[in-house]
Amino acid sequence: MTPNASSLATSLVQSVDWLAVAPPTIAALAGLAVLVADLFLPERRKHLLGWGAIAGLALAALALLPLLDGDRSTFCLTSGAHACSYTADTFALVIQFLVLGGALLTALLSFSSLDDLKLPAGEFWFLLLSSAAGAALLPASRDLATLVIALEVASLPAFALVGLRRGDRLSSEAALKFFLSSVTATAVMLLGVSFVYAATGSLHLSRIADALTHVDPRLDTLAQAGAVLTLVGFAFKTAAVPFHFWVPDTYVGAPVPVAAYLSVVGKAVGFSGLILVTVLAFPSYADVWGPAVAVLAALTMTAGNAAALRQRPERSFSAVRLLAWSSVAQAGYLLVPIAAAGYADSGQDASRAIGSTVAYALMYAVVNLGAFAVAALVARTSPANRLTDYRGLYAARPAAALALGFFLLCLAGLPPGVIGLFAKVTVFSAAVDAGLGWLAVVMALNVVVALYYYLQWTTVLFRAPEPAAEPEPVPAAGPAITRPRAVPLTAAIALTAAAGIALSGAPQLVLRFASSTLL
Repeated sequence: MTPNASSLATSLVQSVDWLAVAPPTIAALAGLAVLVADLFLPERRKHLLGWGAIAGLALAALALLPLLDGDRSTFCLTSGAHACSYTADTFALVIQFLVLGGALLTALLSFSSLDDLKLPAGEFWFLLLSSAAGAALLPASRDLATLVIALEVASLPAFALVGLRRGDRLSSEAALKFFLSSVTATAVMLLGVSFVYAATGSLHLSRIADALTHVDPRLDTLAQAGAVLTLVGFAFKTAAVPFHFWVPDTYVGAPVPVAAYLSVVGKAVGFSGLILVTVLAFPSYADVWGPAVAVLAALTMTAGNAAALRQRPERSFSAVRLLAWSSVAQAGYLLVPIAAAGYADSGQDASRAIGSTVAYALMYAVVNLGAFAVAALVARTSPANRLTDYRGLYAARPAAALALGFFLLCLAGLPPGVIGLFAKVTVFSAAVDAGLGWLAVVMALNVVVALYYYLQWTTVLFRAPEPAAEPEPVPAAGPAITRPRAVPLTAAIALTAAAGIALSGAPQLVLRFASSTLL
């Protein structure tokens, strides 16, 4: 080998920072371990797979602790301008904590569902861990290729999770609708990515941002089209209107824990990707995507709340449908600070706006997972999961009713759910500070509209049950709840309730934590 060739080969070789990539790697390895173990465990011991999945997710979350000291990057270019494909900065760590914590709570919710719905344990835990690994990879991705791969690694197992109930028409239909919409989003996004690459000659976000400031005039239209198509692809993933049509049917057809996972972890994946491409890759097009995201936010929150208002309490799965439409409305609130970042005068202002989105996402993750946990509990005795099935819940399960009431008040932004009120005020302030007064007014009106259906559901919990339709009471401490497979479900409700109460006592800690997520 010639000296020049040897020097070139040496410059292209780099070591991998395994500590930086540990969280998604551990989740992926845990998924493979669960899949292999499933081949050898007898049926009566399949529950051990769930505990193994929980241990893997907990270990992946603990792997975040050594990364708190500072930014770490790997898979970097060895020549020219410094650019890396993976960066474990504060933003990535916060979103990874949200994703892995959400997956861990989903695993706790899933124990009873696996038995009740007769889902295959090995496949379920493998798919959940695989999706969590992709979701943990995405916020640390710093090039478009890694972003798309991480997004698909998070999404593809989710399709299978939705359709895992064999022979169930609703489940198959939900999985197909989710799959088709996601494939369409990916196709549109890949077309946009190819346009951006053709115009800039790079896939790294930082280099794309630099190249777009002096793009060849002949390629300017191509670059703009690429940016728009890339953002449209992420709009599908975030369930922003008009790309939200898959949400209600997918949530209804999926097992309740999977619907909870999609509402929190799936949303976190979409929004973190949207933040990365807008703020890091396309800041020079902020005058285009800022107004577009603002309009999407207004449409999304309005359509979600309007559809939630129309839910009939006696309709099958109306409780899950209401949570589905509520998640669409919440997506509109999450889009507001991203739009505000497009109007920011400085990078610091943009980072502050993004911190508002992250703070709201943390609040939403805790209380929404808690609401789905109670829905999973009710579904064990009332599989139709109608809103009317929650009437008299306080008489049968007082602790669960109080927890669900608290979660709904948090989502509504009413005391004692102080964290919900604080998060909404933070998002509202981001819109006002950016000069988006009209969007702040739209948000305020939507918050008032949402109060109706959140409070309506809350009051149902404490009404006297109807004598003719009263189910057999199953107290919170009764046999159905203390059986080993139901203990994790109770733990999930307790954990989310405790987290919500703690955050309501010190809401400023969330904003301070999220505001440190400087990009």
